[in-house]
Amino acid sequence: MVLDYILQNWPLILILAAMAISFKLTVFLDRKTIRRYYVLVVEIFLLSIAVFVEFKLVGVSESQDLRSVLMAVRYSATPIIIAQIIYTLVRQLRWFVFVPAILLAGVNVASIFTGIVFSIDGDGALVRGPLGLVPFIAVGLYGVFLVIVLYRQSNKRIEEIVPIAFMLLSLSTSLALPFLLGPSYSGIFCANIAIAVFTYFMFSILQLTKKDALTGLLNRQAYYADTQKKHSDVTALISIDMNGLKQLNDTKGHDAGDEALSTLATCFQKALTHKQTAYRIGGDEFVILCKRTKRTELKQLIQRIRENVAVTEYSCSIGYGFSPGNRKPIDVLLKESDERMYAEKSRYYSEAHRERRH
Repeated sequence: MVLDYILQNWPLILILAAMAISFKLTVFLDRKTIRRYYVLVVEIFLLSIAVFVEFKLVGVSESQDLRSVLMAVRYSATPIIIAQIIYTLVRQLRWFVFVPAILLAGVNVASIFTGIVFSIDGDGALVRGPLGLVPFIAVGLYGVFLVIVLYRQSNKRIEEIVPIAFMLLSLSTSLALPFLLGPSYSGIFCANIAIAVFTYFMFSILQLTKKDALTGLLNRQAYYADTQKKHSDVTALISIDMNGLKQLNDTKGHDAGDEALSTLATCFQKALTHKQTAYRIGGDEFVILCKRTKRTELKQLIQRIRENVAVTEYSCSIGYGFSPGNRKPIDVLLKESDERMYAEKSRYYSEAHRERRH
């Protein structure tokens, strides 16, 4: 049976091995993320074994009870694996992302005795119960949530949208093909998910050369590259500096400073539209390039940024340069933007000094 499993799942085994080796060798991921990836690899591997054994038992009448258990495992593991993908790929999500999957697992276990989700008839055929579509609906909802959050977390660039679209394709086929191909699709489900995750991982590693590891925004090199390639589209530029980073680092440590920068970057990212891109170009220095953006849109963007930052415990100074009709070079826009930003920063520290004196 072991040899049969290896022969049927050899492509999956190779993919999982490649994933495990890649996670070990990469220097871009923190230990927590790597551990989550490893858990995902183990989950996919164990599910593939359960699926293999379940299909081996088809037609064996005295194994119906074991088949029911394995089916409960399969129906439960799929949402849990999608939840693990979300937990691994999406920043700042906590363990409660697993709660719906765990509740569904309880329903699947109950179905062994009640048939509420599935049962096996006397001929060994699968019979869907009243809640027979719930596992598929759960995977669909998890998939939609994953794609939405990945998109919102991205910088809305085509090279980041492609792996998200690939993930969407994989999850969509995982939902649709069981109804088109029948039970035989279950045998390739694990490989399908593994390929999707590994592809997204490799795309992400390639993109990390253009991303700031701390904030997830694009880095200084990407800023220079984009200002050269897209200068004809840039009609506005925003400069942003965090206020009080040095004092925060000195009093609470650099971890607190890193948390502040990451939080501010999230505020900026939430405020952007598809025509605007944010970069971290220095320690506490950020720049936003605005393509084909009108003055009213520019003002609205700055207002959204201020509103997002206002709900945090941090603050920042903002300046902008605007070029209607794209008549100004990028360096002129940056100079204008920096001048406005430093003027605002000066006012901030003057007011803070007066408050301390009082």
